[in-house]
Amino acid sequence: MEVSDLRIALFSGNYNYVRDGANQALNRLVEYLLRMGASVRIYAPVVENPAFEPTGDLVAVPNIRMPVKNRGEYRLPTGLDEKALKDLEKFQPNIVHLSSPDPTAHRALRWAQDHDIPVLASVHTRFETYPRYYKAAFLEPLVVWLLKRFYHRCDALVAPSQSMIEELIATDMHDDIALWTRGVDRTIFSSEKRDMEWRRSLGLADDDVAIVFLGRLVMEKGLDVFAETIVQLRKMQVPHKVLVIGDGPARKWFEHALPGGIFAGFQTGPDLGRALASGDIFFNPSITETFGNVTLEAMASGLPVVAAGATGASSLVDDWETGRLVPPGDAKAFAEAIKPYCTNDDLRARHGAAGEDKSREYSWDAINSVVAETYIRLVERREQERAEDLLAEGSA
Repeated sequence: MEVSDLRIALFSGNYNYVRDGANQALNRLVEYLLRMGASVRIYAPVVENPAFEPTGDLVAVPNIRMPVKNRGEYRLPTGLDEKALKDLEKFQPNIVHLSSPDPTAHRALRWAQDHDIPVLASVHTRFETYPRYYKAAFLEPLVVWLLKRFYHRCDALVAPSQSMIEELIATDMHDDIALWTRGVDRTIFSSEKRDMEWRRSLGLADDDVAIVFLGRLVMEKGLDVFAETIVQLRKMQVPHKVLVIGDGPARKWFEHALPGGIFAGFQTGPDLGRALASGDIFFNPSITETFGNVTLEAMASGLPVVAAGATGASSLVDDWETGRLVPPGDAKAFAEAIKPYCTNDDLRARHGAAGEDKSREYSWDAINSVVAETYIRLVERREQERAEDLLAEGSA
């Protein structure tokens, strides 16, 4: 079987209406599959003014606003209506790809099983960690149980980091898990994109050391730990500035928690590459990512990375070589790890250059080919099982 023989029905809770790392990876995957001759149909919420144009043919599914405070920009897919089901029947996929365990994905999973079609699920975020950021940590065991029930019904999983694969296996989510890591666009992210004039326009002096936060401003990105770490640095009288790249519902909270911080707002494309390369240290305290696209982008931009030693970053950052890995949630330990980069220009330059070198290992086409190969393996395995069943029936 060739990639061009694949007919993929991809289900996403957010394919293009709000820009994030997960849907950027999915759109790049679809671009690769289409370029290789595969047929792809995407089923996802559709809004009037999406963040960007979708790659491929997008079919709307029923959805509602996410019933979580301050997350109204996200939509919750609620199932498959008659129109979507008719489109799915007409498309006749030979593989179904589920990218989030929402109600629509559950319905698509049942549909695939009823039609004897293999299902691949991709893991993009640590959903089980979300309740703790909304004062509902007691729900985490329930979320883990629901995720396990969902993933056990799939034929295989793909996850973006080896550390995430190990976590999924340890929690008995599945035993067939392939590595679908992430790439980086080197035309956008490079140390050469550093722009001193842009820095100066924000009020950063040439000798200021700017600690960068990049991402959507939502609490589950570890904003509280980031802010407390900056408090610790100030107590230690470590010279630094804070540069925040991004926007989101928690921006006001973050601005209040970081007095004197420089908020550059949402950036994308070449503007994002310029902003990131114009910082000096990348600090990522989040534990919700399964990979951490922003961490790889920071490395490609020549910044040393200080990150939580959790899934995602731990597979990217080489401790004491390209940055530091710190126990999650320990603001004082984060401050101690960041301090040398603020005061030692040579250390900062060496670890930043080492990170940029390591980032060159990540090629999007090679990475996306792993998913295509997994599709083919599952389809061929299902065809073999059907052939064996027919043979058994004939000999009975």
